[in-house]
Amino acid sequence: MKPGPSLMKHFLQIKDLRAEEYAYLFERTRIVKTRFKNYERYQPLVDRTLAMIFEKASTRTRVSFEAGMYQMGGSVLNLTTADTQLGRAEPVEDTARVISRMVDIVMIRTYEQAKIERFAAHSRVPVINGLTNEYHPCQILADIYTFIEHRGSIQGKVVAWVGDGNNMANTWLQAAEVMGFTVHVSTPGGYEIDPTVAGIRDRGCYRVFNHPWKPAQAPTSSPPTSGRAWATRPRTRNAARPSSTGAWTRR
Repeated sequence: MKPGPSLMKHFLQIKDLRAEEYAYLFERTRIVKTRFKNYERYQPLVDRTLAMIFEKASTRTRVSFEAGMYQMGGSVLNLTTADTQLGRAEPVEDTARVISRMVDIVMIRTYEQAKIERFAAHSRVPVINGLTNEYHPCQILADIYTFIEHRGSIQGKVVAWVGDGNNMANTWLQAAEVMGFTVHVSTPGGYEIDPTVAGIRDRGCYRVFNHPWKPAQAPTSSPPTSGRAWATRPRTRNAARPSSTGAWTRR
C-alpha cells in the first residue's frame, strides 16, 4: 500500500527533516550496519521496488542504492533519460505520475533542483535526491554518519569545508543549521558560497575564511600547481588539482 499524503515525506534537501528524525535515522543505520557486518539476514524491504532515474552519470550513488536495496530484500529499476520519456518531450509531472504508480520509492540524480521538486510534487511515493546542481543530501548524511561512528555526536562540533561553494557546500550549511554544528568555509576566489542557495536562516552556523562573502565572479588567474595556498587562490573550473579537496573535521 502506498503511503497517504499526510504520511509521505520526500528527501530533497537536508532541511526536509528535523534533528530528531536524523537522530532516529542514524540509530537505525547503526543497527542495520551491525546486522550486515554480522551476516544477519535482515530484509524489511521484501516486495518493495526502488526506481532510480539518472540524468547524470553515477558510480557510487548507483552502486550504494542498488546494493543496499537488494541486501534489504527489495528490487531495483535503473532508468536513464535514454530509457524513458523524461529526456524527451514528456513533462516531468506526467513521468512522475506514471512511475510512482508502479514502484514504492524513487531516487533521482538530475540537474536543476526545481526539476526534482516538480517530480516530487506529482509523485504518489517518496522521492530521494541522489544529487542536483544545488544539493547532495545523501552524500552529506554518509559523511556525518562516519563522523558519528568515529567521534560521537556532531552537535556542537566544527566541520571545515575547503573547496568550491557547490552543492556539497550548500548541503553542509543546511546540515549545520538543522543538526546544531558549525561549518568553517574556505573557497577559492570566484567560487564562494551563496547562503541564499542553501536557504539557511541561522548565519551563525557557519564562518567564512580567507575573504568576505561576495557574489560569484569569474576567476582572473590560473591555479597554482602546488603549495598550501591552493584553496585561497582563483582557479579555473576543471583545472587539475595538486590534491583532492573536500571536508575535514576536528574536535
